Amino acid sequence: MGRADARRAQRRGARRAAKSGGIRRLFTWKKMLGAFFGLCLLIMGAFVALYMYVDVPKANALAERQSNVYQYSDGSLLTRTGKGVNRQIVDLAEVPLEVQHTFVAAENKSFYDDKGVDLKGTTRGILNTLSGKGKQGGSTITQQYVKNYYLTQDPTVSRKLKELVISLKVDSKKSKEFILAGYINTAYYGRGASGIQAAAQAYYGVDAKDLNVSQGAYLASVLQAPSQYDWQTASETGRKLVKDRWAYTLDNMVEMHWLDQAERDKLKFQVPDNPKPAKGMEGQTGYLVEAANQELEKQGITAGMREAGGWTFTLNIDKKRQKQLEQSVDRQLESKLDRKSNKVDATVQAGATSVDPKTGAVVAMYGGVDYVEHYRSNATRQDYQPASTFKPLVLASALENGSKTQDGHLIGVNTRYDGTSKRPVVGSDTPFAPENEDNQSYGNVTVQKAMNASINSAFAQMVVDVGPPVVKKTALALGVPDKNFPERPAITLGTMNASTWDMAGAYATLDNHGKKVTPFIVKSAKHRERTVEPVEGIGSQVISRKSADTVTSVLTGVVDSGSGQAANTSAYEAAGKTGTSENNKSAWFAAYTPDLTTVVALFGEAPAGGAQVSLTGTANSGRANGGGFPAQIWADYTLGALGGGSSAQFDLEDVERGEVTVPTTPSTTPSQSASTDTTPSQTPDKPSQSQSHSPDVPPSQSPDVPPPSQSPDVPPPSQSPGLPGGGGAGKPGDGNENNIVDNAPPAR
Repeated sequence: MGRADARRAQRRGARRAAKSGGIRRLFTWKKMLGAFFGLCLLIMGAFVALYMYVDVPKANALAERQSNVYQYSDGSLLTRTGKGVNRQIVDLAEVPLEVQHTFVAAENKSFYDDKGVDLKGTTRGILNTLSGKGKQGGSTITQQYVKNYYLTQDPTVSRKLKELVISLKVDSKKSKEFILAGYINTAYYGRGASGIQAAAQAYYGVDAKDLNVSQGAYLASVLQAPSQYDWQTASETGRKLVKDRWAYTLDNMVEMHWLDQAERDKLKFQVPDNPKPAKGMEGQTGYLVEAANQELEKQGITAGMREAGGWTFTLNIDKKRQKQLEQSVDRQLESKLDRKSNKVDATVQAGATSVDPKTGAVVAMYGGVDYVEHYRSNATRQDYQPASTFKPLVLASALENGSKTQDGHLIGVNTRYDGTSKRPVVGSDTPFAPENEDNQSYGNVTVQKAMNASINSAFAQMVVDVGPPVVKKTALALGVPDKNFPERPAITLGTMNASTWDMAGAYATLDNHGKKVTPFIVKSAKHRERTVEPVEGIGSQVISRKSADTVTSVLTGVVDSGSGQAANTSAYEAAGKTGTSENNKSAWFAAYTPDLTTVVALFGEAPAGGAQVSLTGTANSGRANGGGFPAQIWADYTLGALGGGSSAQFDLEDVERGEVTVPTTPSTTPSQSASTDTTPSQTPDKPSQSQSHSPDVPPSQSPDVPPPSQSPDVPPPSQSPGLPGGGGAGKPGDGNENNIVDNAPPAR
C-alpha cells in the first residue's frame, strides 16, 4: 500500500475514533444518571401537579342511588322500588367481621396496611389499556371503591390516573373501615344486585347481617366476574373457577390468621339459591305500596325523600292473611264472574281492609284485580257510600248520648220503632220518608229486629231522635271521614263517602270497646340517617265501653239471624252489618270477631270513565247485596285468617237494654202492620241460595210526603220470598234502594 493510501487510512481511523469518543462523552454514566433523575423529577413534578389539580369529587349519581325495600310484617320481601338500582346500604357493623375479612382476603390482603394504591398493578393496568388489552390490572380495595363511588368504569388512562390520585387522598383522610364499607356497598355482584345487602338476598335469601363465612367467601369471589361466576347460570368452567376462588379466599383468611385451619377444613361450599325474578307492582303489591306511601306522606316522609332511596319499610301486612284474603276474593267472587262476556261482571270492583282491633295494624288488604290493570285502590277509595253499614253508628250515638224517643223513652236494644215503609219521620224540620227494601213494611219492632232486618224507616226516626249533628259528631270520632257528610236525616242510610279502610277503623273501635282504632299499615320505616315512628294505632276512649259493647251485642244478632247470616258459623263469634247503597252501586259487609275486624265491599264502576253503575246482575244472581258476595268473602277469609276458627268470645259489659215501649204511629189510624215484632208469615228463617238472588226491585219514584196527620195507608207485608227488610232481595234488608224525601237530595 502506498504512502498516500496509508495517510487516508490514518485519517479514517482518526475520524472513527473521534466519533466514538464523542458518543462515549455524551453517554457517560454521570450524564445518564442525571437524565434519569431529571426524568424522575419531571414525573414527580407532574404527579404533584396532578395531585394538586385532582380533587376528590362528589359521588357519582349511580353510586348514591338505592332501592327502597318493602317488607311483610315477618321481614320477608314484598318488593323493591327506586330508579332501577337494587341497592340498600348497610353499616359495616351490621356485616359479621369474618364476612368482612372474606372480601379483604379475596381482593387485597394488604388492605389494612397499604396506602390505598398498588403502583405495580396500576402501571400494569395503564399498559394494558394502552396496548388495547382492556381494563385488566390489579387494584386495591380502595382503588376499586374510588372507581365505583367517584368515577366510572371507563378503561381509560386518564381515569386510571385519577383513580390513583383520589385513592391516595381518600386513604389519607378516611378510615379503612369507612373504605371497606363503601366498597362492599357499591360493588356489583350480579343478579341485578348492587351492594352486599341486595347480594345477600339475591344469592342466599338472607340479610347481610346473617351471612356466614362460606356465603361471604362466595360473594367476595363472585365480584371478580359476576356473570361468569353466578353458580346457577355458570358453565362447568365457571363453576370450577368460582369454587377455586372461594377456596383461595378461605386459604388467605387462614394465612392472615382470620380463620383457624381446623375451621377452614370443615367449611363446605354453599350453593346459592336459584335466581328469583325481580318483584314489581303487579297484583296486590302496588296497592300495598301505595297505601304505605300515602301513610308515610302524612308522617313526613315525602315522595322526594323516598325517591332518594335507602329506606326499609316494614308493613303490618301478615303474609299468610294477605294470601288468604286474595284467595277468598278469587273463590267467592272472581271465579263466578265472566268479565269478558258479561257487561255487569266487567264493572265489578272488590275492595277489603282487615285490621287487628287490639293494635290498629292493617294485616291484609285487597285493592282490586291487579294494580297494573286497575290503578285505583278499592280498599282506600272514598267515592262510594257505605250505606247501611252506617246504621250501627247511629245506634252508637244514641246510646252514647243517652238519646230518647219522641215519647221520652231511653233508646236501647229493646226500644221499639215503627217499621212502616215510607213512614215520615216525626220531629224533624227536614221531611224524610225512606222506603224499606222492596217497600217491605214491619210492625212495631225492637231496635234489635230493626238492625237484623236493616229497616230504613226505624233508623230514620232514630237519627232524628238523636239529632243528625250529634250522630255526625259520633261518627267522626269513630273514624268516618267528613266527606259529603250533610247533617240531615238521610245520613242514617250512609249517604256520606267512606272507604273500607275508614269503616274498618270505625268497626274496629266498636270491637275495641269504644277505644279509638286508627288503621295503619307501616310497622316501621328505617333509614341509615333517620327513623320514623309509626302511626299510633290505639287512641283514647271515644265512646263508652257500655255503648260500644251494646252495639256489638246487637250486631251479633245480625250475623246469627239477620242479614249477615252468610257469615254465621260455629267456628267463631262474629258481629257485623250489611249495606247496599242506593241503586245497588255498592254492597258492603263490615264485621268483626274478638280478634279481627274486616270490611269487604263491591263497587260498580264503568270500565270507561269510572262512572258509578249498578251491581244488579252480578254473576247473573240478581242484586249483589251486602249479605251476598261481600259476606261470603268475609266468612271465607275470616275462617282462614283465624286458622280455621277461634274460641274467643266477645267480652261484653253492661249492655244497654233501653226502655221497652210501643211508639205511637204518626198516622191517625193505626197501621195494620203496627203490631208486635211481626214478619210475613211466608218468610223462611233463612233464605235458600236460590232465594237470595231474586230479581231487583227498583225504588218507586219519590212521592210527595203528606204531613203526619195525613199519612198514607200502610201497605200489607210483601209476599216475596226471603226474610223481610231493607236489604237485598230475598235476604234480610241491607239496602238503601229507598224512597227519600229531604229538602235536598241525599249525597250519592
